[in-house]
Amino acid sequence: MGRIMSNIPYVVILVLLGSLLECLVILPAHLARSKSAVAMYQGKVHKGRFMDRLLKAFVRGPYAKFLRFSTQYRYITVAFSVGIVLIVLGFYQGGWIRFTFFPRMEGNTMTATVTMPAGVPVDRTLEVVTHLENAAVKAMGDQDKKRPEGSLPLLKAIQANIGSAGGRGGGSGSAQRGGHLAQIYVRLIDGEERNMSTFELGNKWREEAGPIPEAESISYRMFHFRSGNPIEVHLSHNDRDQLLAAADDLKAKLGEYPGVFDIEDSFLAGKKEMQLKLKPAARSLGLTLNDLAQQVRHAFYGAEALRFQRGQDEVKVLVRYPDSERKSLGDVEKMRIRTPDGSAVPFSRVAEVNMDQGYASIQRAQRLRVIMVSADVDEDAANANEIRLDLEEKVLPQIKAVFHDIRYSVEGEGKEQKESLADVFKGFGIALFCIYALLAIPFKSFSQPIIVMAAIPFGFVGAVLGHMILGYNLSLVSIFGMVGLSGVVVNDSLVLIHATNRIREKGATAYEAISQGAALRFRAIILTSLTTFGGLTPILLESSRQARHLTPMAVSLGFGVLFATGITLILVPCGYMILEDIHRVIDKLMSRHLEAPHQTDHHPESS
Repeated sequence: MGRIMSNIPYVVILVLLGSLLECLVILPAHLARSKSAVAMYQGKVHKGRFMDRLLKAFVRGPYAKFLRFSTQYRYITVAFSVGIVLIVLGFYQGGWIRFTFFPRMEGNTMTATVTMPAGVPVDRTLEVVTHLENAAVKAMGDQDKKRPEGSLPLLKAIQANIGSAGGRGGGSGSAQRGGHLAQIYVRLIDGEERNMSTFELGNKWREEAGPIPEAESISYRMFHFRSGNPIEVHLSHNDRDQLLAAADDLKAKLGEYPGVFDIEDSFLAGKKEMQLKLKPAARSLGLTLNDLAQQVRHAFYGAEALRFQRGQDEVKVLVRYPDSERKSLGDVEKMRIRTPDGSAVPFSRVAEVNMDQGYASIQRAQRLRVIMVSADVDEDAANANEIRLDLEEKVLPQIKAVFHDIRYSVEGEGKEQKESLADVFKGFGIALFCIYALLAIPFKSFSQPIIVMAAIPFGFVGAVLGHMILGYNLSLVSIFGMVGLSGVVVNDSLVLIHATNRIREKGATAYEAISQGAALRFRAIILTSLTTFGGLTPILLESSRQARHLTPMAVSLGFGVLFATGITLILVPCGYMILEDIHRVIDKLMSRHLEAPHQTDHHPESS
């Protein structure tokens, strides 16, 4: 996740360094040479004068009156502002706005991964692939009929790959090979040229294909990038039957959630195989399971007895039982096993053999054999984060109570979310400390930086409201925007408090200083916020489906700056006056403490 998003802070840091260089070096030179243009500006630009007078009239009129009222009832104002924060927090807790780990990046390719039973003929796999290809052509053709005349066909190309597949369900698992595996790729026209999303078209393809009972699993993937399966739980148990039963139980529970589909597990039954087991008598004779397996292999497959060169070819000579003695399970039980001391004993005396179904593959995690139960989630009908929380709080403990000694862990997108958010919040804490330190040094105060940073939570409020207004879920990208927002919203508070301190040094009272400072910096604060929002507008209005995953970051920054600006112009002056009240109370307490010993010296009898 860090590698994906790291390009953004690199660019922003370089841009800010360039801006700092321009501000400190180039801009002063431009201002020094612009004095001659002042007369021309004053003589020709009348519209600017009108806007300037209008802005000043607003600052001296409505804003000054509202600021006076707010600072007079500053504690009520602050309590009202805190109430807004709590209400927005309630929106999240109440489910009015949800959290999605990473916005799904819609691509122009749909993929279907087919897993047939192990050992199935390739011809049968080909029949299923052909059925899915025909279903894709028919589904896209039906949608083409509903589009305006002259529109480009939705389907661009279809490609099938039989014999290998990526991780099950398009996940992060390693590639698998075999004639029972296949993948079908359906290439669509670009998102800007169609009025339906890839997800909608993928659902049409799924409906047209219908269920294929013979297949172990068929999973559809309609997104260009995903951070893992939305629902992925690893189950492990020492008893295979218990493990399979627990996996089936979990899949049944997942099927009860609305919006959950493509529910599958990673267990794939293998072919029938001979399973050998040593009897207790074999140990006393010095036999091991490896000795037994090696002798059975040599008897039925062959042991290399000689290797010689014939021209350019190397020839291996294998020694094994005749065909008539290696055709049935009974032939195994009739063979004799040689012990370490050179004697031969009947197979039935030292071992037993059973025909059972083995594993097509064995998946391990943390050195444990696991079965991965995974599912996809329709974000329009459900929320993967809420489902994962419900699984951890209710469903998985119930399964553990039924199947004793079972172990489980939430992996996939859930694990990525925990790790990424932990890193983000850790970095955010470091950033807040750096902001506080950089403010405390020039202010020469430990309390004033708190007033400046009080705008940060209200920037978050604006970011959440912006997501609600535009219909976006909160996501990791939104959190990245909020972290960046914390460094932007303090700018307005900083210039306001700095101007107030300079006026205060001239002998003005606290209220006079904050009211004059707010009026003086009103224009700079408004222009900073509006230009920041204007710079983010192109991303907010971006219609490209592939670029929409960046929109939540722009929403966090843009709406957070706008909301925090209004709060800064009202709440920061109130905070400044409250801080002055606190200092006044502390000064009174300190003066009383200093006077008390003096009074005790003059009236010793009072003690």
